[in-house]
Amino acid sequence: MFTGIIEALGMVAEVHTHGSNINFLIRSAISHELHVDQSLSHDGVCLTVTANEDGAHRVTAVAETLHRSTLAQWEPGTMVNLERCLRADGRLDGHIVQGHVDAKGLLQRAEEQGGSWKLWFAHDAEAGMTVEKGSIAVNGISLTVVDSSTTNFSVVVIPYTWEHTNLSKILPGMSVNLEFDILGKYLQKLSRRAS
Repeated sequence: MFTGIIEALGMVAEVHTHGSNINFLIRSAISHELHVDQSLSHDGVCLTVTANEDGAHRVTAVAETLHRSTLAQWEPGTMVNLERCLRADGRLDGHIVQGHVDAKGLLQRAEEQGGSWKLWFAHDAEAGMTVEKGSIAVNGISLTVVDSSTTNFSVVVIPYTWEHTNLSKILPGMSVNLEFDILGKYLQKLSRRAS
């Protein structure tokens, strides 16, 4: 489990296809602290560290992960948000994030608002639901929903988050990883059963 509070940015150094899987080598300031079998969120996708070597770590994404997320688009030089899993004695500063991406979203528009940034994202209606003042994970970042409809939502990003995550590198028309709030997902499933 994660909280959506990003610890570090990593850079994709190598990309290798192996069957239907893709193996990535990621360089970051925290890579040397990681160990094999550790779970780590990469742009909101929970991946297992398979090797640790010289300030970098390796992870593998399977076909299902590649289909649901933006990882198939990664190439050397791509900047990735990283977060280690929550310790049992840690604070839940963001919200409960599982590292299980529900769908890809599309950045529609980004607007600077006197030091903060408002971002509008689109998604398929079946992907999940948002509510105003609810939580959403975008590329693994815990954010608060401002505007909400069945196929899009907006968030406002503070300067610290803008500077310390990869959100500032995403341009309109680019895809992001979305994980909808777990409580909302259960409520949505229950309401569908009741219909």
